[in-house]
Amino acid sequence: MNWKFSDDVPIYLQIIEGIKTDIVSGRYKGSDRLPAVRELAMDAGVNPNTVQRAYAELERQGLVQSERTSGRFVSVDEDKIRELRKDLSNEYIREMYVHLRDLGMDDKDIVDAVKNWEGK
Repeated sequence: MNWKFSDDVPIYLQIIEGIKTDIVSGRYKGSDRLPAVRELAMDAGVNPNTVQRAYAELERQGLVQSERTSGRFVSVDEDKIRELRKDLSNEYIREMYVHLRDLGMDDKDIVDAVKNWEGK
């Protein structure tokens, strides 16, 4: 993955977001092994403690499971993955909606813009 971090959000949260996106997009499937902490830290150019913190939070959320000597694996709980996809899509739609409302668009304008979007 090509990591590009912004200064306005903690890096561990950006790593969490990136891994969540990889899970819902299918890059990581249920039971896939995630990169080792040190491997991901080197790839992302961050401290291993930052990756450890991100992995711990993903585990707390039930999106990954830790197997003592084998590493961390993506959850096989399809309901959890569907819920994550729904939550992420709602957040992206909310962000888009806020930006379009800031441009002065009303609900009808926004719906029309989405229907007629040329980037489909």
